[in-house]
Amino acid sequence: MKLARLVLADDHALVRAGLRNLLALVPGIEVVGEAEDGRRVLLLAEQLQPDLVLMDLSMPGLTGLEATARLRKTWPKIKVLVLSMYQNEEHVRQAMRNGAHGYLLKDAAPEELELAIHAVLSGQTYLSSAIAATVILSQAAAPGTQDDRTTQLTPRQLEVLRLVAQGLSSKDIARRLRCRSKPWTPTAAA
Repeated sequence: MKLARLVLADDHALVRAGLRNLLALVPGIEVVGEAEDGRRVLLLAEQLQPDLVLMDLSMPGLTGLEATARLRKTWPKIKVLVLSMYQNEEHVRQAMRNGAHGYLLKDAAPEELELAIHAVLSGQTYLSSAIAATVILSQAAAPGTQDDRTTQLTPRQLEVLRLVAQGLSSKDIARRLRCRSKPWTPTAAA
């Protein structure tokens, strides 16, 4: 089985170390590099050609938002999953506009991180349940003002939204969705 190759991008060494240790327990994933800023992310992307970058938004120098846009323009096959403490809609929108494939909050359960990584690696868009609810409520409040990509939800996103509406926690949602999902299988590297 081919391992999915990840680069961790966060300006805090302890956060990167914690993520690396957590991801070491996830089958099918290999952390191949770490970056403390956006410039290093781009250098590692060129050198390592990872499948996914787990990207913090708030980094010195070249921010995660800027690095995401440049990364996606230069290496469109590399996927980006944002891992951030920012829960406001504008950060989410900007990250998605810049090419992120998913947005996960740093207070997510480890199971949700694993679920988000596998979803993004398999070509899906992933939003934390709290983020999905925020975006959907915003869409409902201001119809016709957002681009068409954010108004079309996948069946999986609708399922997450229904679970959020039922009041389930991120951890409970991750558990339920994991039970229903197929195991991730890597695609051939291109």
